[in-house]
Amino acid sequence: MKMNRYFIYLSFNGKNYCGWQIQPNGISVQQCLEEVLSMLLREEIHVTGAGRTDAGVHASLMVAHFDAEQVITGLSLLADKLNRILPPDIAIQEIKPVRPDAHARFDAISRTYKYYLTDRKDPFRQDFIYKVSKQPDFDLMNRAAEILPETIDFTSFSKLHTDVKTNNCRVTHARWEKEGDVWVFTIRADRFLRNMVRAIVGTLLEVGRGKLSIEGFRDVIESKDRGKAGTSVPGHALFLADIEYSDNTL
Repeated sequence: MKMNRYFIYLSFNGKNYCGWQIQPNGISVQQCLEEVLSMLLREEIHVTGAGRTDAGVHASLMVAHFDAEQVITGLSLLADKLNRILPPDIAIQEIKPVRPDAHARFDAISRTYKYYLTDRKDPFRQDFIYKVSKQPDFDLMNRAAEILPETIDFTSFSKLHTDVKTNNCRVTHARWEKEGDVWVFTIRADRFLRNMVRAIVGTLLEVGRGKLSIEGFRDVIESKDRGKAGTSVPGHALFLADIEYSDNTL
């Protein structure tokens, strides 16, 4: 049977979820989306995301695809219905038809994450920004971050015992910049490993606090040993911010 494929663009607050992917030990964003889509379309729908986010991590933009037996007319109406039924912390931005072989994960050419950090106490942003007790040296951290685009193997920043075939990634941008009273680390790559951004930020903070030199940061990378890297920072300040596709993908 010929299936019709659709890309769905969404955002979510990850605080109440065990991550994007369906897990046996908690509710996931993927599970919520599949259940509501299946109910509205009256057929079993499986959703494939452009990537996985860990528990508590947010997405200002996630892209996923799903197949349906029916040709869906009124995609904006379907998006409206989804937004009315889905929990308040998941929002559908757009649904559009794509080629039958377009793939949300494998066709993505880059993904961008942002990590938010401050040394100011703010009760209204505590769920989305990591508060540190003392501001680190961001100039040093940016000098260390310049090593990341030169790196291929990111084993030192990968969660152990994962099922990926390679730990190679191509980072094209990695930098801290100040936005108001908040410092934001933006990192873009063709792919990311599990826990990779949080481990990188945690290790950069070691540099910024004077506990690790820039050459020491390079040594951590070259060791290919997760035990040599810094402690992962909390997930609540991490956002999947963008996913890019080539023009001919869709």
